[in-house]
Amino acid sequence: MASLITKQKLDRRHFLRGTGVALALPFLDAMTPALARAEISPVPRRFFGICNNLGLLPELFFPAADSAGTGYTPSTYLEHLAEHRNDVTVFSGVSHPDVDAGHPADNCFLTAAPHPSSGGFRNTISLDQYAAERLGNQTRFPSLTLGVNVQQGQRSLSWTRGGVLIPSEEKAAVVFKHLFITGTPDEIQSQMRRLSLGQSIMDTVADQTRSLERKVGAADKARLDQYLTGVRDLEGRLASASEWEQRPKPVVKETAPVDPTDPRAYMEKVRLMYDMSRLAFETDSTRFVALLLDSVNSPAITVDDQPTDDGYHNLSHHGKNASKLSQLERIDRAHMKLLAQLFTDLKARTEGGQTLLDRTMILYGSNMGNANTHTTTNLPVLFAGGGFRHGQHLSFDRDRNYPLPNLFVSVLQRLGIDEDKFASGTATFRGLEMRS
Repeated sequence: MASLITKQKLDRRHFLRGTGVALALPFLDAMTPALARAEISPVPRRFFGICNNLGLLPELFFPAADSAGTGYTPSTYLEHLAEHRNDVTVFSGVSHPDVDAGHPADNCFLTAAPHPSSGGFRNTISLDQYAAERLGNQTRFPSLTLGVNVQQGQRSLSWTRGGVLIPSEEKAAVVFKHLFITGTPDEIQSQMRRLSLGQSIMDTVADQTRSLERKVGAADKARLDQYLTGVRDLEGRLASASEWEQRPKPVVKETAPVDPTDPRAYMEKVRLMYDMSRLAFETDSTRFVALLLDSVNSPAITVDDQPTDDGYHNLSHHGKNASKLSQLERIDRAHMKLLAQLFTDLKARTEGGQTLLDRTMILYGSNMGNANTHTTTNLPVLFAGGGFRHGQHLSFDRDRNYPLPNLFVSVLQRLGIDEDKFASGTATFRGLEMRS
């Protein structure tokens, strides 16, 4: 007869205490993504994911369905990227399988976790964080999570393995400071002490956790084993952070940006975040950036020195109103022009005999296929750079969409991460070939 388990069940609010610090177990397993070791590539590859959560007017973005391959005719919006045609692939007929629910789907743009509005939904790890787990130790910052007008605490593109939201930094000046401004000797020593304290806390907590293992059943022991793995990973990250604190930050010619104080300066904020991302890649401060353009949370905005008549979100529900459509087209064109400038800036920098764009994969798109009707199929998506064979329109079935998460598999493999699936992606992206 099997013996009865009589050990006391651990309270969800159970704390591990030591050196004056109390840590709650349920939250620590998601505190830090796993830190994996990898060989440093002589010339690194990078990933930049950008989501505009109100998308683009589909009729002006997509080439005609029968205009596919390398000979496609650019759409109205794609004309703004004509200079970079051979650096860009445009997709049509793609979506994240079972990622529905309209606006909440933006949180799943880089995770592809299904049914984001369902009861009990818990997000999964985002593509940028998955890559940062394995390669993020090679740079000062494993990743950057950025945003424009983001509804903090509710939206982000970056999510940990435990499904925890990583807040977006919205101030370009703060990003610049983190990247390039070195603290005083006293400030550096203070940070070193904090890191050292964190390591001693982890040692104490690990000892107590091992003691707990002897008091719980098999299922709880497995849970604690996972926690101990997290402790060891965090110790490694703290040690890595300590090493970086002792190294000088890169020096750049650019001056610190001045952040607009008005949320209506949406386009200027987007431009600044593109600049900060480019600088981060150029100095190899990080190799993974996720940027959420929270158009849903944006008011009436200024485009080409002219304000819109209504909030960005309200305009997106245009109901085919001519005035609203005209203003949305002006906004969308401004987005395309900023994206074209980003490509130009990346191509102007070289690294290892290639342009920075050649070394950087850029995914630009939306969780919304049509914001007017809240559909999450037929997503407007561009993929640029990264050493792929571009200059094409990959057209898929617009009724039965091709899975966009397959692109995530291609991204991981291009980064040198040996994976054949990610989320609902089970193969590399059809028709997208790597250059040697």
